[in-house]
Amino acid sequence: MAGSLTTHVLDTTHGTGAGGMRVALRRLSPEPALLAEQALDAGGRAQLLEPGTLAAGVYELLFEVGAYFGAAAGFLDQVPVRFRVDDAGSHYHVPLIVSPFGYSTYRGG
Repeated sequence: MAGSLTTHVLDTTHGTGAGGMRVALRRLSPEPALLAEQALDAGGRAQLLEPGTLAAGVYELLFEVGAYFGAAAGFLDQVPVRFRVDDAGSHYHVPLIVSPFGYSTYRGG
């Protein structure tokens, strides 16, 4: 199985996926690199790395929450999620559940 990385952002204020929210993916170690920058699709989803391109290391997703909700609409600006990939052959799904005032994340399937 080839490893891959996806995300899905759920907007709890509107009860929908956060379509259009910008997200950046950076590898922090072993070699720092910006790997992807994109807007989430209409359902709030993105495939960030194609199957077979995931490597072991530490990564960070940076979600542009403030720009999505509007700068005056809330408390959060950017939401960073740092995580470790130990098994580069696995699928990693990193969901974010967010409002202008709080968020939650976990490793999904």
